[in-house]
Parts: sequence; C-alpha cells; structure tokens
Amino acid sequence: MSLPFSLTELKSDLTYELMDVEAIQKALGRSRASVYRYANTDPLQGLLNLPYDPTRLNPELRQSDREPLLFHPTEVSRFARDVLKMKQVTIQVQEPAQNETNRLLREILQEMRSLNQAIASLRNL
Repeated sequence: MSLPFSLTELKSDLTYELMDVEAIQKALGRSRASVYRYANTDPLQGLLNLPYDPTRLNPELRQSDREPLLFHPTEVSRFARDVLKMKQVTIQVQEPAQNETNRLLREILQEMRSLNQAIASLRNL
C-alpha cells in the first residue's frame, strides 16, 4: 500500500501559514512593488524556482507560475534582519485556522500512530 504523502510530512504537527505578499507588506512596512522587487523570482524568463539567493527574499517552491508567491516566516525574518538591516524584526506566526480537512488529517495521523505502535508491540512478542 502506498501513501500519497511521505512519513516525514506526517511528523510535523506544527504547521504554520506561509506569508503572502500582503502579509509581508504589513510586516516590513514596504510597498507591494518593493516586495516583488526583493523576491527571488525571474518573471521575464518564466523560471519558477531559482536557486537560493541570500540577498533576496526566497519564496517557497511553486509548481506553476499561476500559484501565488508564498514565503516562510523565518525567511521573511532573515531577509529583514540580514538584507534590510532592520534591528527589531517581529514576525507573528499563527497556526492556520482549524478546518475540516485539517481535523480529518489529524485524526488519520493519530490512527496511523496507534496502528504503528500496535504493530511494533506485536513484533516484540
């Protein structure tokens, strides 16, 4: 039986929302245009996922150019501190709103963990 996700994806109980351009605007006090200028993208050549650039704001990986630019809060904090030389950087990270999908996934994860423990205990017999 193959799962549509890896076990490493299941290990993280803490998932945080990624930041979009508007959230970065508010956090850094910059204009929308400047956030796009800082972003490590190349819209002219249509390249989606450029190599990491420590002098730019690096977005999360995208599958399509139609997907919005999303940034991890720690990347935004690093960029503000190291590149923009902001001394006080506070990025407030909140857990995503609990929805039905998240609730079901947590229940599935808990059931898989209990099955894993049961199998492990049977192997020890």
